Amino acid sequence: MNQNKNTLLAQPTTLTGLVEYQADSVVSRTIIDKTAGTVTLFAFNQGEGLSEHTASYDALVYIIEGEAEVTISGKLLRLRQGELTIMPANEPHALSAVTKFKMLLVMIRS
Repeated sequence: MNQNKNTLLAQPTTLTGLVEYQADSVVSRTIIDKTAGTVTLFAFNQGEGLSEHTASYDALVYIIEGEAEVTISGKLLRLRQGELTIMPANEPHALSAVTKFKMLLVMIRS
């Protein structure tokens, strides 16, 4: 485990400060990376996104700030700060930044 992750152990932390927006980019920071699953923080600049793909496991998306469009199996969802959804395993999904937004992605591999 690197030093940055150690600084998060048993400490109060504000998620929004752990990753910053960058022009024309999607920035990510892995918070937990274990065999059982991952927790990753993302910052999407406005207009950025992740193209349609699938994952082998369910994934929970929680919007920390901003607004995103999430498409799951062709169904469009608009998520705002404080909202979440679950992207089911093996279903095509994509994300797009309506405004710049930060999200927490939790994937459990079991």
